Formats: sequence, structure tokens, C-alpha cells
Amino acid sequence: MGTPGRKPSRKEEIQWSSNIAYAVGLIATDGCLSGNGKNIDLTSKDREQLENFLICIEKNVPISTKASSFALKPITHVQFSDVVLYRFFLSVGLTPRKSLTIGALKVPDEYFFDFLRGSYDGDGCFYSYFDPRWKSSFMFYLSFTSASPKHILWLRATIVRLCSVKGHVTQVGKRTLMTNLRYAKKEATIVLSHMYPSSSVLCLTRKRLKIIRALGIVGMSLVQTS
Repeated sequence: MGTPGRKPSRKEEIQWSSNIAYAVGLIATDGCLSGNGKNIDLTSKDREQLENFLICIEKNVPISTKASSFALKPITHVQFSDVVLYRFFLSVGLTPRKSLTIGALKVPDEYFFDFLRGSYDGDGCFYSYFDPRWKSSFMFYLSFTSASPKHILWLRATIVRLCSVKGHVTQVGKRTLMTNLRYAKKEATIVLSHMYPSSSVLCLTRKRLKIIRALGIVGMSLVQTS
């Protein structure tokens, strides 16, 4: 008999869907594939993020805590073994110790913006402010950051191809050089409209609400209620 509360070992192949693409985005940013060919780990300070990930991959495993050299207190994560899912992530282009080497991923165009939403929830940023140089000028930016320039350039090229916005790529950081892809106001709204096609898509609530508040200041809405 299997362990109560857990699904049996996965046997079927993974099929692309909005949820699977979102999960790929989370693993591409905050996840880790072990070197043993089966263990998968996702770490996040947001419990909701881990819950969303488990929904996407249809897993029922406990959310636990682990010590972190970057945080003052233990952080939450999920860790489990799933050979089929692990091999799927490999087929997409993810690898163990991917931070500096991740490049283009094999994400179908149909699900690219679901993937991008997962990438944003994992390691993206949205910020806004009133620009003091112009009266009543409210600015906001959407950005994605990676230690691998190849990955950022792939993101940019795919977004250009799918919704014709270019963004701006810069190098940031001192000790650790990172590559940043940033979209300002008008371009940001176009990308966001593709990332959030309805109010029912899985996402990190606090990040979505931050975007909604900023868009509300300029009289815009993120999506229509589905």
C-alpha cells in the first residue's frame, strides 16, 4: 500500500498545459534539480508559491523548512523524487546547477506566457513610482533577472517575436553580475496582458495585487474578471 495522502509514483508522460508551463517557470528560477536524476527542490519564502507549484504538478507532499545562508530564519521548500517529472524538466532544457548556464528552453509558444508568469513569480520584479521630473508622472517597470545572459536574451527574443515589444537589457550587480531585462510602462502593460489573460490563472497573489494597484493609479486594469 502507498503512503496515506500521497499519490502513487508518476508513470504517465508529462503533457504541456498552462499549469505545467507555470511550474517550469518556477523551477527555472527558484528550483533545483539534484544530480541523482530524480530529486526536485523548490524553495520560496511564499508558502502560496509552493502550494501553487504542487497543484501544477499534481503532487501531495509536505511543505517543510530548511536553513538558508541568505536568510536569518529557516525558509520553506518542497523536495521530492519524481523521475518522470525530472526527465521532463531535462527535456525542456533545465539542468542541475543551472544558474550560470541556463539558456533557451523548449517551451511551446502556446504556453510561453504561462512560463513567463512562473518565471516572474520566481525571480521577477515589478516596481512603480512618481517621477519627480514631471508633474503627475507615474512610472512602472516589469523586469526579469538572471545570472545567465543567454537565458535573458532568449526571453527577450521570444517576447519580441510573440508580442513585438523589445524591452531593455542591462548588466547589474557588483559582486555577482546579473543580466536584467526591463519593460517600461507601455511595453510592460502589453507583456502583462499576455501573462495574465484571465483572473483565474495560477499566480503569486501578492505580486499580482502589486501590479493591479499600480495599474489602477493610471486608470487601467490587469484583466477582465473571468
